[in-house]
Amino acid sequence: MDLRIFTEPQQGASYDTLLSVAKATEDLGFDAFYRSDHYLVMGDSDGLPGPTDAWITLAGLARETSRIRLGTLMTAATFRLPGPLAIQVAQVDAMSGGRIELGLGSGWYGEEHSAYGIPFPREKFGRLEEQLEIITGLWGTPVGEKFQFEGTHYQLKDSPALPKPAQPKVPVLIGGLGKVRTPRLAARFADEFNIPFASLDDTRAQFARVRAAAEEHGRSADELVYSNALVACVGKDDAEVARRAAAIGREVEELKENGLAGSPAEVVDKIGRFAEAGTSRIYFQILDLGDLDHLELIAREVGTQLS
Repeated sequence: MDLRIFTEPQQGASYDTLLSVAKATEDLGFDAFYRSDHYLVMGDSDGLPGPTDAWITLAGLARETSRIRLGTLMTAATFRLPGPLAIQVAQVDAMSGGRIELGLGSGWYGEEHSAYGIPFPREKFGRLEEQLEIITGLWGTPVGEKFQFEGTHYQLKDSPALPKPAQPKVPVLIGGLGKVRTPRLAARFADEFNIPFASLDDTRAQFARVRAAAEEHGRSADELVYSNALVACVGKDDAEVARRAAAIGREVEELKENGLAGSPAEVVDKIGRFAEAGTSRIYFQILDLGDLDHLELIAREVGTQLS
């Protein structure tokens, strides 16, 4: 089981805070550091000191880490044009020595678009599909050849399709619980399919849809990595679990039902049940970024039992 750290910096985190978490992620043996791509706080937090840009953050971390994978859950297709995004990701991949992964979604949070003057089109899924075609097409075009694209939302003519990523192929993540279009999109473009904050039953059902769509598309379903992102709240005893739950404004029992919460043994057991459902990678959503002892506990008491 791959274990990764997933952060939500829009809730309030500076670059220096994210750097501390990323370095702890690397030092403690986790597989990857991921972050959300949002520009507006959610809920009651004041969000101070304000948002950080996902790809600027990852560019910095690319130069200040050496082993861990780095990526987004998920970059919003509404935030960036596909050509510049392909350039950004390829450049950051080169800066990291080939450790970047791209999670790309349609975008959903209307308020952050209006807060920062970002267009929020009604038809988002079609734009996402075209962005995936363009980004993977640009990266896959042989050096010296030109890339063309004529779509409903985007048109590219005589693109040199440069630069190329350092990796032969940047892994692409697609996720969500859409029952028809999302599995089909994953079958065409995804190296990994991620389900955020879902139950075991929903996980089993959605993985089955994606596996079926992959086979229909002519791919082996086992070509894809299947993963879950779940909020983490782990403690060495009940008091520590309760303290960590209170720090993120959540209730222990709700977290145990919907996330990865409780003692290390409880969390290991629940991850085992996700493994039985087909999960091979877990993203621990860490909401209190100042609590690096939390990461150390997960690494020492959970990670060592799942390696």
